[in-house]
Amino acid sequence: MSDAPITPRGGPAPAFEVEDPLAVAARRRVRNYKLTVRAGQIGTFIVIVAGWQLLTHFKILDPFFAGSPWGILLRLADWAVHGTAYGSLWLQIWVTMEEALLGFAVGVISGVVMGVLLGEIPLLADILGPYIKMVNALPRIVLGSIFVIWLGLGLPSKVMLAAVLVFFVVFFNAFQGVRSVDRNLVANARILGASRLQVVWHVVVPSATTWIIASLHVALGFSIIGAIVGEFLGAQKGLGLVIATAQNNFDTNGVFGAMLIIGLIAVSAEGLMSIAERRLLAWRPPAATETSQAGL
Repeated sequence: MSDAPITPRGGPAPAFEVEDPLAVAARRRVRNYKLTVRAGQIGTFIVIVAGWQLLTHFKILDPFFAGSPWGILLRLADWAVHGTAYGSLWLQIWVTMEEALLGFAVGVISGVVMGVLLGEIPLLADILGPYIKMVNALPRIVLGSIFVIWLGLGLPSKVMLAAVLVFFVVFFNAFQGVRSVDRNLVANARILGASRLQVVWHVVVPSATTWIIASLHVALGFSIIGAIVGEFLGAQKGLGLVIATAQNNFDTNGVFGAMLIIGLIAVSAEGLMSIAERRLLAWRPPAATETSQAGL
């Protein structure tokens, strides 16, 4: 009788891989960190809302001037059911979002084009530089008033104001991104026979993409601000007009309710922008802040 070990049919049993304890500990730390952040955010929200409600309930703060969380919810519920003075609440949200998104698109496209153009042509940058800085220094509310005079109370004046706010944010980042392109990459492309346009499209623009996308987070918020300020100056519909009307009626809960809607829109848009950024920059190696937490 043979003393050879008996093995299962089909070959030896597969060996189980032992997971690296350091990797497990790192994942656990990341998971705990995210849970801590989420708990801190929820706790902060509860403390602020509960404290605000208690202060107004016991008349430590005057509800007429400070409003109250419960009063804000009642005002939002009333708007959702019966609408605002200018129509459905959802219509006001849509009008503001339409103005902000159109202004965002116009501002981003024009900012990228001008940033790349002036970054690649120093002569043009020197000629137009003082005028761009001068227009950038003008108060935006003045520009909004001019756009209302020129374009009326409709959609175009709000889009133009939002586009101007977005333009300068994107322009300066695109301009700096183009100026920061590695000149060795440009020289290598020229040696390989690339034309000026091919160098810009295949080397300069991809190299400046990180700068441009980084500016979009701020630009998106500015587009919403531009739309709201434009509506506040003069409009027929929109959340800015709702805020102005609530202010004129001393409706503090209405002002805070509209501000809450704007904040939720901004947070949602920021989340979508972060998803788009991860997709567009999937080729980029993760930064140190993305793989670890400060203080660890």
